[in-house]
Amino acid sequence: MTALPTGTVTFLFTDIEGSTALWERNRSAMAIAVERHLALLDEAITVHRGVHFKTVGDAIQAAFPTASAALAAAIAGQQAILGEPWPEEIGSLRVRMALHVGTAEPDAGEYVAAGLNRLSRMLGAGHGGQILVSEAIRRLVADDVPAGVTLSSLGLHTLRDLQAPEEIFQVVAPGLPERFPDLRSLPHHPTNLVASPNPLIGRDQEVATVTLLYQDGDARLVSLTGPGGTGKTRLALDIASELIDAFPDGVFFVDLAAVRDPALVLASIASVLNVRQVSPGTRAFSFSGERDRLGHLIRCQEEVALCLP
Repeated sequence: MTALPTGTVTFLFTDIEGSTALWERNRSAMAIAVERHLALLDEAITVHRGVHFKTVGDAIQAAFPTASAALAAAIAGQQAILGEPWPEEIGSLRVRMALHVGTAEPDAGEYVAAGLNRLSRMLGAGHGGQILVSEAIRRLVADDVPAGVTLSSLGLHTLRDLQAPEEIFQVVAPGLPERFPDLRSLPHHPTNLVASPNPLIGRDQEVATVTLLYQDGDARLVSLTGPGGTGKTRLALDIASELIDAFPDGVFFVDLAAVRDPALVLASIASVLNVRQVSPGTRAFSFSGERDRLGHLIRCQEEVALCLP
């Protein structure tokens, strides 16, 4: 067996969409089809200097020394599968593929690396016939994409069990379908809220009342007042969590407890929202990064526009 790559390794994961139903339809024909599909993928992996190190049912895991080689193997394998005359009892096999890169060392013929969890979740979000790549892969192959191949951004996606969202790209190449349903990812809304380790007890009515005020559009600002230590901040955080789905551009917590100068309030808010001052001495700020969509007004002593670049 060819030595497994070490250090910076690019991984290719594949599986057959709807394979359980296909096995139920015709087990003997499916067995033949799966073996042929494995042979086609093995050929593409070997030609591009990869190593097929693990098979789980009809799913393949392969490792490559470079991202460009892994991308070329995925495209070649997908083209071969789409062009194969599959048994009539089975119909076309639809294989989904995903690529990600990370630092990894083989152990007893396998890899244990945090990036593999992200790759597995990316694969699960895809559709048969689709090749998905991570932002890390896109950066590595930016100057070495094969002729006629483009990487189309599908936007930021939150993947199951992973905290940080991932920008996912689809490989568009000759002979591959271009249109697919939306990825099977979780809804993504920008936020800096952290899940509380304990449930909030006895404040259901207050949470429901304030949440309804915002959802109905009747209020742009709600003040929670009371003696220190009565749980105003905790209540506000629970209300914010309830409102995440109602505000696609995001819900954020800004801690102003340590701010004593009113002139610093706007700067504190801007810092949390990742916005920058347009020019020194002005009251205008512009958004950067994933919050370009935001164009709301913040009222802080006077109305100040957060301007788009």
